[in-house]
Amino acid sequence: MTRALRQAAGAHYGWRDWLVQRVTAVVMAAYTVVVLGVALWNGGIDYPLWKALFACGAWKLATFVFMLALTWHAWVGVRDIWMDYVKPVGVRLALEVLTLLALAAYIGWTMQILWGGK
Repeated sequence: MTRALRQAAGAHYGWRDWLVQRVTAVVMAAYTVVVLGVALWNGGIDYPLWKALFACGAWKLATFVFMLALTWHAWVGVRDIWMDYVKPVGVRLALEVLTLLALAAYIGWTMQILWGGK
């Protein structure tokens, strides 16, 4: 049975999914701690600080890595929900495709926001 067919049929990949959820959660938590640290250090975040942060390429990259982690984390979670609760394979596959399309659009939108210019 091919991997795609196993996934469409609802085969679980427990160890890999567990690890992805933990690693992406650590990435998101680390970014959140940094943002909170910046906010505490500066007494809050106002527009000039926000603009200065996003003028830095490293901050944009860190934000993009956060969004990639968030997207992957969301994919694993939502895909597992579809596999657990949507039994008709065709409906589940359609929901998975729609989820992937939405997540890909969010990544594209993130790229446009971070590097799209004015």
